[in-house]
Amino acid sequence: MDPNRDRSEERLQSAASFKAFMLKTDTKSNVNLYDHLSRLLMKVMDERPHNVIDVIEDMSRDMKRGLFEDKQSTLRDLPQTTAAELLAEQQRMLFTRPEEADQEEELILGTQSSYIVAEAEYREGEEEDEQGTEDAEEEETEAETGNENEMDPLPQSTYKPLPAVPKEALGTGANKFVYYVCKEPGLPWVKLPSVSPAQITAARQIRKFFTGNLETPIVSYPPFPGNEANYLRAQIARISAGTQVSPQGYFQAGEEEGDEEDEAPRDSYEVNPDFEGTSVTEMAESLSTWVHHVQHILQQGRCTWVNLAFKPGEDSNEEGEAEEKEEEPDEPEPEVGPSLLTPLSQDAGSNSKMFNTPPWTSKISSTLTSQHAVAVLRSNLWPGAYAYACGKKFENMYIGWGLKYAGEGYSPPVPPPPQKEYPSGSEITEALDPSLEEEQALKESLEEQQAAQEEMEGTDEEEEEDDD
Repeated sequence: MDPNRDRSEERLQSAASFKAFMLKTDTKSNVNLYDHLSRLLMKVMDERPHNVIDVIEDMSRDMKRGLFEDKQSTLRDLPQTTAAELLAEQQRMLFTRPEEADQEEELILGTQSSYIVAEAEYREGEEEDEQGTEDAEEEETEAETGNENEMDPLPQSTYKPLPAVPKEALGTGANKFVYYVCKEPGLPWVKLPSVSPAQITAARQIRKFFTGNLETPIVSYPPFPGNEANYLRAQIARISAGTQVSPQGYFQAGEEEGDEEDEAPRDSYEVNPDFEGTSVTEMAESLSTWVHHVQHILQQGRCTWVNLAFKPGEDSNEEGEAEEKEEEPDEPEPEVGPSLLTPLSQDAGSNSKMFNTPPWTSKISSTLTSQHAVAVLRSNLWPGAYAYACGKKFENMYIGWGLKYAGEGYSPPVPPPPQKEYPSGSEITEALDPSLEEEQALKESLEEQQAAQEEMEGTDEEEEEDDD
């Protein structure tokens, strides 16, 4: 065997193995060492740099970078972190909450789930469904009454219940706006029905927590005419009428046409283009700089009073005597509430002050950074209702249980200390009954005293006669 031939074969095998190793492609750059060195040597042969031993590393790096310029041309060098970014990263933990904390982002809270309420402008044509439902309910009521009259042979009662207060039309009064609710962001919105005066009147007399289910029946006394959807709508009307406020001068009374413009209360307003804003300090110190821009709800359950004694069907009465008899009863006095855009300073002096608590509390958000501060207004009658204003901007929000303030919880007074026992003495101590012998002796003693007194009186009379 020829040893030189064997060494040549071993070298060829080793060279082939090393070439295979150099042809192995990198999984990240998809480039192998054999092709890279071939291109590098060809570039050296073409350019023939003078100091090739010094620049060959740079040439190798430029060749690698050239392969990625077409595919990743959007890459940029990482910018240096500024001092402001470092400070913001350090302060980020000040504004974070632990994962276990409950985040109450909803508008009205419920025992099972909460409600997010959205207020929308009324559009014509939305009352068709509700009117159809009301007409169907009236027909069912009349049919039930007729069946009872046919089957009941007993005498009919002459009692006439008070007429029901009519509901305000959509787009006016308590039904001026349309409200939609949902439980969580992203879920479908559900339209709430319009509110009736009977529902507002009943809502003022009961206190019920919301459950989060609009179909939940309201079990209360006095009975509430509707389910949780109606009760929620009634509470929204009450909260809006009592807590929707704005800076004085931001809105102005709208122009209304008609002869009865001065008699009927205004229910419209418009933005004042000449409003220049009020300073934050003044709005935080004076309630007269805030006004109500939602109509007040009267005790009747409406924003505008209606005469229930007036019957339109009885105007054309042919007998004059009957008309005179009907006019004999005194007309009810119309109920008048505060007008639109009334300052909150009038609330502080009215009956709205309950449990020695002022209806409103105002303050400035910060006294350290006055240039960034806003005026904050909090309602004490409806806990959870807030308003803020800064310059020409303002906003109202409510995050609460939907219940009016009812004072602190009742604590019974401490019972008084027990009285002392009566003192012992002859004046109050009960005496023993006398015996027969003691009674006889007392009687004889009294007779002797009486006889002696009579004898003395007789002696005195004889002396007087002798003197005469």
